Amino acid sequence: MQTVKSLLASKKGIIYSVSQNSTVFDALAMMAENEIGAVLVIDDNVLQGVFSERDYARKVVLVGKSSKEILVRDVMTEKVFIIDGDCQIEECMKIMTEKRIRHLPVYENSQLVGVISVGDVIKSVVEEKQFVINQLEQYILGGRFIPQK
Repeated sequence: MQTVKSLLASKKGIIYSVSQNSTVFDALAMMAENEIGAVLVIDDNVLQGVFSERDYARKVVLVGKSSKEILVRDVMTEKVFIIDGDCQIEECMKIMTEKRIRHLPVYENSQLVGVISVGDVIKSVVEEKQFVINQLEQYILGGRFIPQK
């Protein structure tokens, strides 16, 4: 079973973040430029929250506010669940499902090392299942076990 640490190793390793005092517009521009669905909110090297597309839709657009005037601190999600790099991917999926969240900051030794998204988790699970399926097909069709990875 894959760990969060191994999943992060396959990503770019960039942590996108904004300050609580950034405008929502600036946060959205960063998200659009980097094709991501959320940014961490960090001030003085301390995680303050997460700002996501969901926060924008529910707390800005639906209530008629302007993204150029409102600050991230006014609409970010402050209650952030975090995980350890040694956490199994299946456990991340469970946390994300139960807590109804899409992004999990990852810490190792009290240090922020990355973020995983629900998309990362799903991709990892699908790849692992596909690997097992391929192995079973090789065994059934060839009568022998041939490692593919």
